[in-house]
Amino acid sequence: MNNSPTEQTPSERISDYIAALDDWRGPLAAQLRTLIHAAAPELTEEWKWETPVFAHKGNVMAIGVFKDHVKLNFLKGATVADPQGLFNAGLEAKASRAIDFHEDDDINEPALRDLVQAAVAQNSVKKSKKG
Repeated sequence: MNNSPTEQTPSERISDYIAALDDWRGPLAAQLRTLIHAAAPELTEEWKWETPVFAHKGNVMAIGVFKDHVKLNFLKGATVADPQGLFNAGLEAKASRAIDFHEDDDINEPALRDLVQAAVAQNSVKKSKKG
């Protein structure tokens, strides 16, 4: 790492963050990052709340790394259809929904791609202002 965290781009900061995860969580977070960008190349990477955030017309999702799981948090997930039933965490939250991945979990890549694309599309919907 050549730059201090304040001089790094968000993508550099995320790369360093993932590289520092020296167990199964690092490769999983890297895989999720790759899948997210493959599903929705229009997403940009941001570093917010000390975590990787993916945005397009506002924050769409974030990857949270915890001791026993990696969380893919869809920030407006409550408004996104999940026909494959991937959401398994935060189901009672008002706005967000999440997928918690544990060591050795299989990722349903086609379903996750569809969910990412649906979340990006939902984030792009203009909200009408009530007068």
